[in-house]
Amino acid sequence: MNQHTHLFVETYQGLVGFGLNRETDENTAIYYLQKFADDALMQVMIKRLSDEELRNLFDLISALLRKHLNEAEYHRLFLKEEKL
Repeated sequence: MNQHTHLFVETYQGLVGFGLNRETDENTAIYYLQKFADDALMQVMIKRLSDEELRNLFDLISALLRKHLNEAEYHRLFLKEEKL
């Protein structure tokens, strides 16, 4: 059974745009991130990212995870495992 889901991008019917209001901004961020993480897109993009872009992407995601998730949430939600 697959552990990861990207259902939002498949069902979202709202506006995709940024700057109108917080709810639309949040939905747009989810939409873009799920589209960006698509396997076929990543196979193309990953080879085109510079070393600096790759490092910046990793650093940004890591910093956001550390800032907004506690250790148990990190293991359960990001790593998809139960902390031992």
